Amino acid sequence: MQAVLLWAAAATSLVTFAVHTFVGGVYVAQPLMADQGLPKAAKWLAYYCWHIVTMLLLAMSAAFGAAATGLLTRPAALGLAVFCAACSLLSMSVALKARIAPWRFPSTTLFATTAALGLAGALA
Repeated sequence: MQAVLLWAAAATSLVTFAVHTFVGGVYVAQPLMADQGLPKAAKWLAYYCWHIVTMLLLAMSAAFGAAATGLLTRPAALGLAVFCAACSLLSMSVALKARIAPWRFPSTTLFATTAALGLAGALA
């Protein structure tokens, strides 16, 4: 059961990567780069951060997969799951600060789902 839950966390992390890259790329990254009102450094730093998240999501998927196969320890998987929970809470906080419903940000529910599966797998 532990491995199944950790594989599920890896899969939801990979889905999060796909949503971030292919949906967010169209609706977030492209408009960001097309914006002419932002200072040049702010725009390019935000774009850089976008790509950091892209790499992080792939690494998270690989790490949960490694935990499912036993190549990564339970405490490491637990730490990664807690990080996912923190990312979900951050997404919720940013949405609320912008007066946007938190579920309008896919990251809120995708990170929460990954966190729940990762926690269940790490604690099984």
